[in-house]
Amino acid sequence: MRIVIIGSVAAGTSVAAKARRNSIENEIVIYEKDSDISYSVCGLPYYIGEDYIERDNLVPRDSAWFKKRFDIEIKTGHEVKSVNSINKKIEVLNIASGETVTDSYDILVFATGAKPIIPDIKGVKNENVFALRNVKSAEMIKDYIEENEPKTAAIIGSGFIGLEMAENLVKLGIKASIVEEKNQVMASLDSEMGSYVEKELIKNGVTLFKDERAEKIENKKVLTSSGKEIAADLVILATGVKPQTDIAVQAGVSLGTTGAIKVNEEMRTNIKEIFAAGDCVESFSVIDGKSFYRPMGSTANKMGRVAGDVITGGNLKFRGVLGTGIVRVFDLTCGQTGYTEREAINAGYDVEVIHNIKPNQTEYFEGSSEMVIKGVADRKTGRVLGVQITGKKGVDKRLDVFATAITFGAKAEDLFHLDLAYAPPFSTTKDPVMYTGMILENALNRGRKIVSAKELMEKRDEFTVIDVRSSKDYEKGHIEGAVNIPLDKLKERIDEIDKNRKTVVHCNKGVTGNAAQNLLINLGVKEVYNLSGGYKEYKNEIK
Repeated sequence: MRIVIIGSVAAGTSVAAKARRNSIENEIVIYEKDSDISYSVCGLPYYIGEDYIERDNLVPRDSAWFKKRFDIEIKTGHEVKSVNSINKKIEVLNIASGETVTDSYDILVFATGAKPIIPDIKGVKNENVFALRNVKSAEMIKDYIEENEPKTAAIIGSGFIGLEMAENLVKLGIKASIVEEKNQVMASLDSEMGSYVEKELIKNGVTLFKDERAEKIENKKVLTSSGKEIAADLVILATGVKPQTDIAVQAGVSLGTTGAIKVNEEMRTNIKEIFAAGDCVESFSVIDGKSFYRPMGSTANKMGRVAGDVITGGNLKFRGVLGTGIVRVFDLTCGQTGYTEREAINAGYDVEVIHNIKPNQTEYFEGSSEMVIKGVADRKTGRVLGVQITGKKGVDKRLDVFATAITFGAKAEDLFHLDLAYAPPFSTTKDPVMYTGMILENALNRGRKIVSAKELMEKRDEFTVIDVRSSKDYEKGHIEGAVNIPLDKLKERIDEIDKNRKTVVHCNKGVTGNAAQNLLINLGVKEVYNLSGGYKEYKNEIK
């Protein structure tokens, strides 16, 4: 059997390697129009910003290595121009010689990846404007910086690549600005979680231009829709990517609702002999099976392994993903898995939402720092739907625990029962993951209702707000109209509270607020809410 693969980054080489491990009989050929193979796209911003990261760290293998190790033929500098799925033939251009040859296949795999979305802006082809997608583009940016010593840079877009480029350019001494057409950076997050990222960027000298669309690049400036002029000796286009599907469509392969190639759990397309994997492919949610497009190197590797196994007679199935992602922004780590609140509501769920502010380890340890965890659960079933976390330390550990739990269908009540590793240097006795489950479960099943800062302010006249912090904390700042009754005075001053009116209690972060909520419920107050994340989260959300 002759297996032909188009594309040789994460998915393509994963297909080939798994197919070869399963069988030494098949002929495997990969066509790649680039000169590099099997490289780390996610490492490119750090290759630009860190002097200790070498090219070989990102591109550890070449065609010769694959030939020697796996007897796989990888032809770089070869672009597949067309596919005849009826005759099972492809036309391939040798980019260096200009010669076009015809090849045939028994099985064809599209692993064509994604390509940068280039905005329709005058000046995007200027010599100081770059989109980062492969090693060559990273080298072009490095060379431009070394040769021209730019003092300012404008990054158009604020997704993972945009944020990572901002950090690495600042490290190089370049004044960075981010231009984002939405009203928040990192739009994949809910807005209040994105605000933590914004604060970290501003703290490190990055200028943000939100609700601004770049319209023109000229004279080393970016001109925006509102007329602003942003200094930009260097411009980075980080406006996202889209699946490369042109050849697949020409071959008769069907696309899904997201515009990426539609496949089943075996990575098969609608054409029997054609498979697809990686960033050119539509994925689906582990939670409910709904289609979405979330290109990630980790997902591409999984898809490639499944495709390679099935092609050679295996029974692996792709089980979907949660869209788990993580990014470092200077000293802040930000991650998400599963549905955000916005996504869950759009998917039709009635959601319970909480904010949990906890230290990453026992607080008396030097270097202990807080993380903010936003949990989203389905009120009907109690199932955890998604989590977002920001913090300096311990975010990745908790995010992976949540991703594992959600993958296996955990309910909020299950999180408390996880037997997680504890010692003071690593966690608290009740880990932040467990606390998140406790807060969600109390809200879902035990009458300990939570109200967000946003909902409180939208319905402010409906609530009596009681600030149970000390008078000293209250005087430093408080919610307008809140009554200050410290927790230790609450019982003796119960007659001041209308037991028939909706009441919100809060402390700084939520723990003392929960104690006050329990007390008021026991004292006969009919409807008591704890403010999600306390006054600290309120200040974050209410500008």
